[in-house]
Amino acid sequence: MVFITSFKIYAMPTSALRKDHDLIEKAVSAMKTTASLLKDGKKIPESILLPTIDFAKNFTNVCHHGKEENALFPALAKVGVPTTMGPIAAMLKEHETTKLIAEKIEEFAKKYLETGDSANLVDALDVYVEHVSAHLWKENNRLFLMANARLQAYGKEVVDALQETETAKLAQLGKTRGDYEKMVDDLKENLGAVQ
Repeated sequence: MVFITSFKIYAMPTSALRKDHDLIEKAVSAMKTTASLLKDGKKIPESILLPTIDFAKNFTNVCHHGKEENALFPALAKVGVPTTMGPIAAMLKEHETTKLIAEKIEEFAKKYLETGDSANLVDALDVYVEHVSAHLWKENNRLFLMANARLQAYGKEVVDALQETETAKLAQLGKTRGDYEKMVDDLKENLGAVQ
C-alpha cells in the first residue's frame, strides 16, 4: 500500500539565476560576433552598440548581480558560507571586474561612434566575453551546485527573494525581463544583417 502525502516542490534555489545565465550567454555571443565583425572592418551601428551597453551595464550588473548579492549571497551567509573569503568573496570581486569592463565598453563604443576607431572597443569586448564566460562557468559548475545543496531547506525563501530583487531592480531600470529578452533577440537579428 502506498501513502501519498501532500507536499510542494519548489525550483532549485539557483534556477532563476541559471535562466539569467542563459540570457547573458546569448548577449555574450552577440558581443563576440560584434568584436569579430569589427575586426573584419564591418561598421557596427549605434542601434547595436547601445543595447549591448544597456544589457551589460543594467541587466547583468544591476539586475543579475543584484539578485546574487542581495538574495543568494546573504542566504548562503545564513547557512555558514563565509562572505569575506572563498567563493562569495571571489564572485563579488569578479562582479566588480565585470562592471569595470562594461564601463570601458561604453567609453570605447562612444569613441568608436565618434571616430570610427574600433581597436579599444574590440579589446574591451574580447575581455568581457572571456571574463564573463569564465565567471558564468564557475557559478554554474561550482557556486550554484554548492548553493543548491546548502539551501535546499530554504528553497522557496531564496526563490522568492530572487524574484523580489529582480522585480525591484528592473522597476528601478524602467524595464521588464521581456524587454531584455527581446533586446538580446534583436541584437542577434541586427548582427545578422551586418554580416
